[in-house]
Order: sequence, then C-alpha cells, then structure tokens
Amino acid sequence: MRLIDVDGTQLGIYTVRDALRIAGERGQDLIEIAPQAKPPVCKILDFGKFKYEQQKREKIQRKNQQVSLLKEIRLHPNTDVHDFEFKSKHALNFLEEGNKVKVVVMFKGRELAYTEQGEELLNKFIEKVQDVAKVEAPIRLEGKNMNVILIPSKTKSKK
Repeated sequence: MRLIDVDGTQLGIYTVRDALRIAGERGQDLIEIAPQAKPPVCKILDFGKFKYEQQKREKIQRKNQQVSLLKEIRLHPNTDVHDFEFKSKHALNFLEEGNKVKVVVMFKGRELAYTEQGEELLNKFIEKVQDVAKVEAPIRLEGKNMNVILIPSKTKSKK
C-alpha cells in the first residue's frame, strides 16, 4: 500500500504490517483513503480528528443545501376572478420563497367535457406569475385533474 504522512508527504509503498508499525510508533492511526487505487492509499492520521473534520464538512454541506418544497394550488374551471387573484398571490409568495408550485385544475362530473376551460385557466395563471416563475412540466391532464408545475426563475430566495 502507498503510505502518506500526516503532513501529506508520500513515504512510499509499504506492506500493511510495516505501515501499521510506523503509525503506531508515531502514536497515530492508519486510515485507508482510496481502497480502489492500485496500490491502495493509506494515510497516517489521528482518527478522532479525521472523523470530527469529516462531520464538520458534512454539516456545512447540509447547511448550504437548499430545500425546495412542492406547494399545491387547487382551482376549478369556474373559479371566480377574486379567488383566482388570491390564489395567484399565494403562488407568487411560494415561488419567491424558493418553492415549486403545482397548479391543479380539478374537474367534477360533466366539467371534464370542458377541459379547454381548465387549460385556459392554467395559461392565465402562468401569465400571471411569469415574471417570477417558469414552467418545469407542461400542462397535462391526469385523470380528472389538469396540472402544471412551476419553478422559481430566480435562485435567490426571500428566507
């Protein structure tokens, strides 16, 4: 195995027994860094410190990770103007917070014969929020529901 010292210098290629002996003499642990390499790469380190730094790196990655939720707005083909405006304002708030929005037009009974009204409503909704959102998935009819998924066009969130 290839052996690397604490400061990053290469010590050379040693057997496992010799590498363990060298690490023991220095009061450190032998950690396998790249097992798939030919020959495998091991490093002499303090294992406790190594685990601590690794946890710290993972914590920073989780902190910088942006969580995006899928919010749903439900409409009907005969949704009134005021309700439409109210729900579009909610969608704008969700999008500004960095969440995805799924807009669903739900059809009941014979309303399913008038799917073009639902499509017009969704297109009107898309136009209403087009300055802060873009369409991720196109309008599609799934059973008795017609939906579209919108994502924020800006990556900057209001959080």
